[in-house]
Amino acid sequence: MPKYILLAAALACLWAGPSRADPAIDALRAELRQLREAYETRLAALESRLKEAEARPASAPVPSTAASANPEIGLVLQGSYARREGGEHPLTGFLPAGLDHGGERGFSLAHTELTLAANIDPTLRGYANIAYADEEVAVEEAWFQTLGLGHGFTLKGGRFLSGVGYANEQHPHAWDFVDNSLMYRALFGEHFSQDGVQLKWLAPTDTFLELGMELGRGGNFPGSGDGGNKNGPGAWAAFAHVGGDAGANASWRGGLSYLAARPRNRSSGVEDLNGTEVETLFSGRSRAWLADFVWKWAPDGNPKARNFKFQAEYFRRNETGTLTCLDPDAATPGDLCDGDPADAHRSRQSGWYAQSVYQFMPRWRLGLRYDRLDSGSVDFGVNNAALPVANYSPHKWSLMADYAPSEFSLFRLQLARDRSTLGNPDDKQITLQYVHSLGAHGAHKY
Repeated sequence: MPKYILLAAALACLWAGPSRADPAIDALRAELRQLREAYETRLAALESRLKEAEARPASAPVPSTAASANPEIGLVLQGSYARREGGEHPLTGFLPAGLDHGGERGFSLAHTELTLAANIDPTLRGYANIAYADEEVAVEEAWFQTLGLGHGFTLKGGRFLSGVGYANEQHPHAWDFVDNSLMYRALFGEHFSQDGVQLKWLAPTDTFLELGMELGRGGNFPGSGDGGNKNGPGAWAAFAHVGGDAGANASWRGGLSYLAARPRNRSSGVEDLNGTEVETLFSGRSRAWLADFVWKWAPDGNPKARNFKFQAEYFRRNETGTLTCLDPDAATPGDLCDGDPADAHRSRQSGWYAQSVYQFMPRWRLGLRYDRLDSGSVDFGVNNAALPVANYSPHKWSLMADYAPSEFSLFRLQLARDRSTLGNPDDKQITLQYVHSLGAHGAHKY
């Protein structure tokens, strides 16, 4: 810096000094004048470009294809070995919700997921999740999401996991236990996904406040494929989440959600009073309310060494409509379920779960979960003479321990005592599981 000061001083002296008829000095002065004029011209051009950039609308960004040409690709490998009592364990008192992973015995490739994600352009992001489970390949999610609506709004469209509840948006590899809770088995089979649109609003407040609404096809339980085959939505949902910090060591989040569906000919397989496999078809209205709460703790807010999480959810569901019971393999008249007649059906059921997971040292965690359902009030109408109506509360205890050699791999041992089926002895379950992530993998939600 001093040498530039001396040079400037020398040039000032030359410029202000007495006039001499020295051609060298005149040439130097002329060169300095040209440099000054050139810099002034460049400075004026830069100021003009800056004003143009400030006046350009924010909604007209320059498109970029770099992100979409190089998508984030990830693969999640999951497998398990399970020892449990033979046969299926349906939830007594509840119509089966269909999809339900994790019931296999012995060795199994439980749930493998391939994910692709990228910014489509500066205004949109895309994501897809393709899963292999139960010898089938399915598109679990495939959506676009806006990046710049402004004012806290975000729009998502396509197929996505609904924002109702807390655990519904989690894929199986993000669960804290090997299997899902009985509550989600009763509500959705695994989770509720929408083919539709979702609008969220994040309030500009210090306290976290998120409001959301969804309109969708409603083709999955508690909806149905026939119910979604129409002009207009077959299901809609609304939810609100609020949360914040509790001092320097803890944070929390609570939520309320509502889901309404209009299923038509929703199929469920059950056993009649004679133990025969029959099919029920339900058409009507299904309404569910969910409440969720999560509390997290970590010393100084850093969960790397130690952390604790408590989470709980509660649901209540009412269904009204008509139910048809039929035996697809019936060869003679007079069966308990012969499809005639369809009669009024009403049910009011509820359930909840609570779980705690404690990381007591780096890489090691322990977890405990308790699930409980209430079969509540169920009326099959004239089909009460064919279908069992049980006053029972399915419940289950689960204890797990897992070890994560890194953030990309995990090994888990889970012990469970399952009493979800009336009349079956306690199912004492032992499961060993691995979960490994390859490639890009986004951070999990709160």
